[in-house]
Amino acid sequence: MRALFLPLALALPLALPAAPAPAQAPPTLRPFVTLDEAVVRLEDLFEGLGPRGATPLGPAPAPGQRLVVEAPQLLAIARRNSVAWRPGGGAERVVLDRPGRALAREEVEAALRGALRSQGVEEETALELLAFHAPLVPPAAFIEVLVEQLSHEAASGRFGASLAVTAEGMATQRLRVSGRAIATQTVLVAQRRLAAGEVVGPQDVRVIRIPASRLRPGSAERPDQAVGQALRRPVSPGQPLLLAQLGQPLVVERGSMVTMQYEVPGLSVTAQGRAMENGGRGSIVPVMNLGSRIVVEARVTGPGRVRVEAAR
Repeated sequence: MRALFLPLALALPLALPAAPAPAQAPPTLRPFVTLDEAVVRLEDLFEGLGPRGATPLGPAPAPGQRLVVEAPQLLAIARRNSVAWRPGGGAERVVLDRPGRALAREEVEAALRGALRSQGVEEETALELLAFHAPLVPPAAFIEVLVEQLSHEAASGRFGASLAVTAEGMATQRLRVSGRAIATQTVLVAQRRLAAGEVVGPQDVRVIRIPASRLRPGSAERPDQAVGQALRRPVSPGQPLLLAQLGQPLVVERGSMVTMQYEVPGLSVTAQGRAMENGGRGSIVPVMNLGSRIVVEARVTGPGRVRVEAAR
């Protein structure tokens, strides 16, 4: 039986001495760090820590703020977390920067608009915020603006509100805002400069809302009130269009030759005439019959054509 164990013993590998572990480089400082989270971790201060770098140390600065960690505090943190770091000259430090963005006025107005609707304020009402100072919030976080208290005077439109601004990774911020709710109305304005006599196209106008107190009487409010109409006066870009400045496009010009159609019961006669005034389709213009030299009133029916209706 002993001979059976010898080949097995010879087949066993010889034990080799273990190789020495490579020397680990000492951790180094990170002089400037941009924080994306709401917490400061060990790896935000020191590089080369491996998995230990994820150890949390404390809350990050508020959005838009920075924190400077000087050498004595760095040394205390290193000792507490068994990090083999020592200051060299004593002037080492780490700057921790937390980016932030200003809360948009539109985000605040959206929250206020929802709260004001419950008090009868229309959705299209314009909101004017007075002395609004936007707080800083995390750039990529979902922001929620809650209206905690609201007061509104229907007669003057003035309001005041207490807001709570919350976001992940940020302590709730509270602020007080005040302003005025202003009733608005739609108005049609020119997209470009339009000359007198030009026919308004769909691309030439747009609808905006302005404070109702600034709306001129007789202003066009919808595109269908102006598109296809001709302007009697030039209009500048952004200027409201007035209904009184709009009319049918000219199809008959003053002094031009027109075909006159006379309609009497049981008879239709045509003659040549001369228009004495400009006219759009459907308008009444004076026309001189070139045969009789008599001036009559005729309705414009199309380019170069008018109809003289029998007097009733």
